[in-house]
Amino acid sequence: MDLLTLLLIGALGFIIVAGLGFVLFASGDGGAKTNKRMQAIAGARSEKLKTRTASETSGIRRKQIQQTLKEAERQQRRARLTMATRLSQAGLSAGPKAFWIVSGVFALVGFLIGLVAMHNPLIGLGAGFAAGFGLPRWILSIMIKGRMKKFTEEFPNAADIIVRGIKSGLPVNDCLKVISRESPEPLATEFRLLVESSAMGVSLDQSLEKMYDHMPTSEVRFFAIVLSIQQKTGGNLAEALSNLSTVLRARKLMAEKIKAMSGEAVASAFIIGSLPPGVMALVYVTAPTYMSQMFTDPRGHLLLLGAGLWMSMGIFVMRRMINFKF
Repeated sequence: MDLLTLLLIGALGFIIVAGLGFVLFASGDGGAKTNKRMQAIAGARSEKLKTRTASETSGIRRKQIQQTLKEAERQQRRARLTMATRLSQAGLSAGPKAFWIVSGVFALVGFLIGLVAMHNPLIGLGAGFAAGFGLPRWILSIMIKGRMKKFTEEFPNAADIIVRGIKSGLPVNDCLKVISRESPEPLATEFRLLVESSAMGVSLDQSLEKMYDHMPTSEVRFFAIVLSIQQKTGGNLAEALSNLSTVLRARKLMAEKIKAMSGEAVASAFIIGSLPPGVMALVYVTAPTYMSQMFTDPRGHLLLLGAGLWMSMGIFVMRRMINFKF
């Protein structure tokens, strides 16, 4: 065997050994890389599945929240402010019939006062209409606003009672009973009606709807939405109500801040609105003959009517400018 043959055999052997080693070691590294790649792909898929599951869950929760809000807004629009509802909002036990009787008495008294004072049936009719239709409703609106204000001031304390009760292990119904027994009016009455309706078998959503009809405030609507969402989706009710109490207290502080900042505008509006009638009264007291033509001449009546309309429009515009809602 010559030298050339030996060299060829050695070269072929080296190539075979190198090829086998390359195949073995490359396949091992490739398997590891393939395994790593498969694990990365599986991890990415699992992350995608987790992200998709979380997004689907949050989407479902978001849809439920939006549906609850839409239902609350629809109920608010559908709610009709009947006279019986307004009387219940004012905390009065009298029915609409008694209210209309009182309004009729006011109208008769106003008509008699206008007729005796001005000796004019038209003025008497106007005074009777204002006294019978406007004055009782104005008094009723003042009573409703006062009752809602008292309810709003005490409502965050009621939410705190529920939070402490839930954290101590009490059910929600027992917390509502504690509020109905120990809270001041009108909070106690509204929560007592809520507890009684729930005890009669009415669902909590319907009981809260009745409570909102009796007390149509943003606080009650927020409270109803929180309880409704918690019943449908679950979650930590104590934390949700604690956040609601914080929001309500922040709203109260914001309302007080707005009231303080708008005090100058309110005083200016009051001065501007009362200045023309005050000047007219002073001129009538100091020079009655100068102002008497405004009340005796038909043209003066038209001027007084126009002045009253313009003053009413100005006062309404100023009230809209200084009345902040949030």
